[in-house]
Amino acid sequence: QVQLVESGGGLVQPGGSLRLSCAASGASGSSLSIYMMGWYRQAPGKQREMVAVITWAGTATYSDSVVGRFAISSDTEKNTVSLQMNSLKPEDTAVYYCLLKRDWIDGMDWGQGTQVTVSS
Repeated sequence: QVQLVESGGGLVQPGGSLRLSCAASGASGSSLSIYMMGWYRQAPGKQREMVAVITWAGTATYSDSVVGRFAISSDTEKNTVSLQMNSLKPEDTAVYYCLLKRDWIDGMDWGQGTQVTVSS
């Protein structure tokens, strides 16, 4: 029902920066009625964890591990969300997944994931 297209992943050195973007689109003629969008990540051998989410009302929430380094932003007119990642650490290495939660509808939609690798 919802397509999430992610971009911006790649390889970066420790201390570097990347910017992830996610664009949401619904079925032709439908309204998305977005409640929030954001990013989760999953590193090898670890559970998926929340990185940052932002509601369409403008409230952002961050994982303690990224607060102060990452910044999430949204464009509610374009149905997009971005994650600016600064001061990247090797432990940030993971597959990052875009998520979308719609108003009134249970469950979440997920992107395909984009690899972020922080390594020297």
